[in-house]
Amino acid sequence: MSTMDLEVPAKSDAAGTNRWYLSAAPIVRALVHLCVPMAAAMIAGAVYNLINAGVIGSLHNTALLAAVTLGSPILGLVMAVGNVFGVGGGALISRLLGASENDPAKAADIKRVSSFAVWGSVVVGAVLGGLGLLLLHPLVSLLGADGAATPATRSFVAVMLAFVPVLAAAVCLEQLVRAEGAARQVMIGLIASTIANVVFDVLFILVLHWGVAGAALATGLANLVVIGYFAAWLARHSEHMSLAPRWFALSPEVLKPVLGVGIGTLLQSAFLIVTSLVLNNLASAYGDGPLAAMGVAVRIAQVPEFLVMGITLGVLPLFAYSYGKGDRDRLTSALRTSAIAVGGIAVLFSLVVFVFRDQIFSAFVADHSVLAIGVTIMTAQLVAMIANGFTGLITSLFQATGRALAATVMSVTQGVLFIPIVLLGNVWFGLSGIIWALTVTEGIVFVVGVVLWLASRRAIDRGLAEGSPERAEEALEQAEG
Repeated sequence: MSTMDLEVPAKSDAAGTNRWYLSAAPIVRALVHLCVPMAAAMIAGAVYNLINAGVIGSLHNTALLAAVTLGSPILGLVMAVGNVFGVGGGALISRLLGASENDPAKAADIKRVSSFAVWGSVVVGAVLGGLGLLLLHPLVSLLGADGAATPATRSFVAVMLAFVPVLAAAVCLEQLVRAEGAARQVMIGLIASTIANVVFDVLFILVLHWGVAGAALATGLANLVVIGYFAAWLARHSEHMSLAPRWFALSPEVLKPVLGVGIGTLLQSAFLIVTSLVLNNLASAYGDGPLAAMGVAVRIAQVPEFLVMGITLGVLPLFAYSYGKGDRDRLTSALRTSAIAVGGIAVLFSLVVFVFRDQIFSAFVADHSVLAIGVTIMTAQLVAMIANGFTGLITSLFQATGRALAATVMSVTQGVLFIPIVLLGNVWFGLSGIIWALTVTEGIVFVVGVVLWLASRRAIDRGLAEGSPERAEEALEQAEG
């Protein structure tokens, strides 16, 4: 399939249209198509979290709210398992789609990758869920549940563990659909899941009075809705992907690139859970005020952060497709344009929030002591968000081009650095050290990312030459000369 074949896709051919955005659409138009739906889906997820907290909070039982909070690391870990197969598999599929423009035989590998990714996430999810249920009591204690929160936490975690294969498969399928450039379909699936989750919440929690077990069941069933939608879309519209078990393969050509990139995502999620626990424990020593201020500041910073993440995550299939195709100009243009978009959004929103910081923060809290701390925390969060946006973009580039080691280093560096920085910051500077620890960490991680990017440019160029027949011939002629 050539680029010219993709330039005027039929409107009824969803897969062809999405392929055109990856292969030939103007870069700005491609970014809008890929990134805006991702940001919208993330914002919808954040809105759901607020609604979910409101539904459980309406029961006026703090033990139930505590149970959901304590059980949230389990959900984060499950998502990470799904992303091991989804991010690694999705990046490889986008590269193979790009490579198939020059070598149609490459498309045959996509069925093996997609089947391995989905069924790998289901099998690993089932194993982890089963182990979690066998070790339920010590696991609940490890999460920090005690007193009245213990029975509720146990119920929430038990139901969540039973749905681990479903949750992991849903996350994986989301990444596979994105790999085809179908960002709008991902948005539709995630928003449909959010709506289903709210409906199930009301039914199970408010009508049937199943408490937090009902909340976990609602999440599991909503993800079944996602699986049904994504699987149906791929079956109808994907030319190359297959979810059939017969295509499942454990060949090194599939295992190495998928797990090489995906493991970094798992490590990053694990470090985020640990750093969150460390941060909360250190901040709690200074009273409820800093903790409350931190919670409000994080929610305010989420709006620009989700927009930036929409770009850094949404652009990954475009990077991978261009790299697999050997299209250096398109890859460079996509990187440059997305960097400008990340910088523009981050700086613009940060300036607006910073200028109106007192007014914005006072809408959430009335306590003047909390307000003063909150403004400082929010400033630190916004500066960190700017650095994190560029770091995320560099990480996506490494994942898209199959630079597994560089992607893993980027994924774990923040966690490795943050813990000693926040501990030393607390000892040397007290609360201020805790507040600015993330900002300092993100700045260092960004510098590490730039160094790794410069060091990887020659390897990326070689990969581009291999993907482009014309450039490969030029490189061979130069070597012979």
